[in-house]
Amino acid sequence: MGQVLTDLAVAPVTTDRKQQDAPLETITLVVENMHCGGCMRKVEQALSNEPGVVSARANLSARRVTVVSEKGRRSAEDFVEALAKAGYKAAPLIDDSSDIGQADQHFLRRVGVAGFAAANIMLLSVSVWSGQAGGDMEQSIQTLFHWISALIALPAVAYAGQPFFRSAVDALKARNLNMDVPISLAILLATGMSLYQTMRGSEHVYFDASVSLLFFLLIGRFLDQRMRTRAAGAAANLLGLRSMMATVVEADGRTERLPARLLAPGMRILVATGERIGVDGRVIEGTGAVDESLITGEATPVTVDPGRQVFAGTVNMGQPLLIEATATNEGTLLAEIGRLMTAAEQSRGRYVRLADRAARLYAPAVHLLGLLTFIGWMLLGYGWEQALTAAIAVLIITCPCALALAVPAVQVAASSRLFGQGVLVKAADGLERLSEVDTIVFDKTGTLTMGEPRLVDPQSCSDELLSRAAALAATSRHPYARAVVKEARARGLDPVAATNVREVAGAGLARETEHGEERLGSAAWCGVGSETGDLATLWFKPAEGDPIALRFEDHLRPDAAEVINTLKKAGYRIELLSGDRPAAVEATARDAGIEHWHSRQNPAQKIARLEALKAEGRKVLMVGDGLNDAPALAAAHASISPSTAADISQTTADLVFQGERLGSVVEALAVAKASHRMALQNFGLSLAYNAIFVPLAVAGYATPLIAAIAMSSSSIAVTANAVRLRSKRLKLKV
Repeated sequence: MGQVLTDLAVAPVTTDRKQQDAPLETITLVVENMHCGGCMRKVEQALSNEPGVVSARANLSARRVTVVSEKGRRSAEDFVEALAKAGYKAAPLIDDSSDIGQADQHFLRRVGVAGFAAANIMLLSVSVWSGQAGGDMEQSIQTLFHWISALIALPAVAYAGQPFFRSAVDALKARNLNMDVPISLAILLATGMSLYQTMRGSEHVYFDASVSLLFFLLIGRFLDQRMRTRAAGAAANLLGLRSMMATVVEADGRTERLPARLLAPGMRILVATGERIGVDGRVIEGTGAVDESLITGEATPVTVDPGRQVFAGTVNMGQPLLIEATATNEGTLLAEIGRLMTAAEQSRGRYVRLADRAARLYAPAVHLLGLLTFIGWMLLGYGWEQALTAAIAVLIITCPCALALAVPAVQVAASSRLFGQGVLVKAADGLERLSEVDTIVFDKTGTLTMGEPRLVDPQSCSDELLSRAAALAATSRHPYARAVVKEARARGLDPVAATNVREVAGAGLARETEHGEERLGSAAWCGVGSETGDLATLWFKPAEGDPIALRFEDHLRPDAAEVINTLKKAGYRIELLSGDRPAAVEATARDAGIEHWHSRQNPAQKIARLEALKAEGRKVLMVGDGLNDAPALAAAHASISPSTAADISQTTADLVFQGERLGSVVEALAVAKASHRMALQNFGLSLAYNAIFVPLAVAGYATPLIAAIAMSSSSIAVTANAVRLRSKRLKLKV
């Protein structure tokens, strides 16, 4: 572990000579209206053009951009202003907790308003159509119904259409076009034309078309926003893993409690038993055990003594330690893991979907087609009202509702199916990337295995001896001690924590009884010459008799070997990366049927291995559970984490599965491949719809209402196709 800081310290690569000449600072901004790959590129370009900026990297999934610049040359406010000129609303990222689901609530309210308005206006429209067909509705009643429709539609459009209107205005201010410009134009023209015709007492108005169009577009935008919200802010959760306060020992021996952010290298920190260490440092006094599972992913505490390196976020499980701080706050290993994870996630955020790539051509093409339709009808001698009605129909027909729903509808259906199987999909494009993987890398402890040490051959120890050993073990938080207590309770014993127990860090537990001293701990502590075998061993030495070996192993998940075999038959390359010792990793790989494995892997080494696989042209799925896996989960092409994983790993992963069985990975891969096929089918349906109805709209055979119905029908078609995924029988194929 002492090498981890060195490895991570060299991980960032300097890409600009300015970094060598001036101190740098990093500023993170939240960009509210960054919706697609084109927006991401414009945001990065706008910031890169600012003086003193070394790099600007946008994270589309979290809607953030990280700017590295020369210290003091530009402020966060300068960058916010630069983005405003480019048409984007931004604000500095604040580290305190915030309700990231607020945007979801705003969208949901707008969907509700648009749906309510569309339903009521459609009822009024049906009444008008019926009256016109039967000839029994008076003109005054028809006009009244139109005005009632207007009273419902105008406030609904004004409120529910704000996400599209604001985005369109911002784009136009920056002299750009995005997908929301033609959408807003179609809604406003249809509403304005309908109001004009209502005032004139015309028979045909299209309030129902504009509100229904808005309703379906909002559904697609809400689904996309919902998926983005679930994936946002993964690295920010690392803040909760840091110790917020620390006890500083002054030169005269006085102690003072200070916030972790005020600590500085060179300070002496006193860490009590059970307390989380707040800095990276070197032990100068005390010997104990530190739980480094947060960093290494391994449950076994590590013995530390003077001179040993310890890290922020780990827990002191033994005697109090006096530590000299070597790195604090943003300089700690924990913070570096967060930066690695953020950098990897930003790289992954550059994955641009087909709909985003089409967006750059969509807006100009739609505007040009609508304008040509209007001009063509005018040249043919028709009035401006009829020409404008045809142009509105073209704009509505070409609204990308079906295209926008093509992927989200499949994602919702796939997510619903997987949720029923105990798998939660978190990333907006996680399934799409999961369908492309050809290599799967597993972590060991807590992923392939259960992460809970269990006694091997527990019957070799009698109930009496096990009860006495458990009485000692009940006073310790060591994972092996907890395993002894768990086994005793499984046998129906009720171990009570013994009194007068002393704990020797790195050795074990002892107590005096009327028959002599009893010990529970290492082989040397219990008077055994040496341990043999690959299994971790705990020894119990009763007051009378010979020491008894209590051997432990971390069992594979029940179906691990079967799942590995299925994945290999399907053509996937399987690897095992673990921070555990070579003997334990080799044994697990052998039992699971994995030929390629690597032991003693720290976060930087795991990322390096993934990068090496990527250089070979492979797309990697990472399956892991510890904090040490979080950067690798973010760096991989796709990632899955068990529900027992560290919070940060669950947040970083694209999917999270529940339960003891590893078969969820196979199910997720099968659903991902099926959803990829259905997404392509939906794109095909969307293109076919445009090929059929756009010429009809240009020729004047589709009114705005018919255009809205056709647009809605295409949306229903792609949604119905996606719903099939919920009950379709799937099998992972080669």
